Amino acid sequence: MKTFDIVKENLLFILGLGALALVRPIMKMTGIMDLIGQQFGSILMTILISIAWLVIVLIKKPASPVVILIFAGMSYALYAVILSGLVSPLLDGKLQGPLTNPFALVSVFAINAIWGFIVGFIAKTLRR
Repeated sequence: MKTFDIVKENLLFILGLGALALVRPIMKMTGIMDLIGQQFGSILMTILISIAWLVIVLIKKPASPVVILIFAGMSYALYAVILSGLVSPLLDGKLQGPLTNPFALVSVFAINAIWGFIVGFIAKTLRR
């Protein structure tokens, strides 16, 4: 099955997994992350989101967990960029974040695609 077909067939699933990861930036924006500690909280939430993605994919058993989770990571990146673009002017009075820097924008998508790839590879390995 081609990548386009996998994404098309699983689009809502991919978008849902990406939305799940929004817990991390929302915790940061609301100050909840400060209660845990920024660095520790960010790492902890990344691990918890990764575990959630892994468990959900293992339960659903899609044919291509790697492709699905790569695109889930990229959908999260898109959501995070949009959220940053909408919220930063409200909170800080000016646009900040990846939309202000093309290199940062590309990096956000690349890093989250790699994150999805790693979790997808783990899911594929565990399914064997």
